[in-house]
Amino acid sequence: MRIIIDADACPKKVLEICVHVGRKYRIPVWTVASFNHNIVSDCHIVVDSGPQQADIKIINIVQQGDIVVTQDWGLASMVLSKRSHCLSPSGRVYTDDKIDFLLEERETKAKFRRSGGRTKGPGKRTGQDDRIFELSLEKIIVKKR
Repeated sequence: MRIIIDADACPKKVLEICVHVGRKYRIPVWTVASFNHNIVSDCHIVVDSGPQQADIKIINIVQQGDIVVTQDWGLASMVLSKRSHCLSPSGRVYTDDKIDFLLEERETKAKFRRSGGRTKGPGKRTGQDDRIFELSLEKIIVKKR
């Protein structure tokens, strides 16, 4: 089991929580990001800055039982298909039974934006978000051990 982080858009506090939890449970933490990001990690993989490069690398390295942290619902869908676990930086655990709905929602919002509409982004991160993320991550780990 590894914790693999899509670090291109991951909040710094989530990276810190992953490192802390990884050490606590003796699970290696890997980060993947383009060379445009300054990530400090024991196992960091640098990819080209092209679109989806970090996602492609993560799909190529993820193995059954790994835990992936990402905001990208498309990547989450592919991770789940590899029988791995996936959660968002907000602590939402992606599951097979909910990922199709999320992908449909993503397509609907993209269509709306293409027609000139504006959608609201995520709210400001709070300490409660950090606690929820850490609890979700630990719950996955304890369940799999």
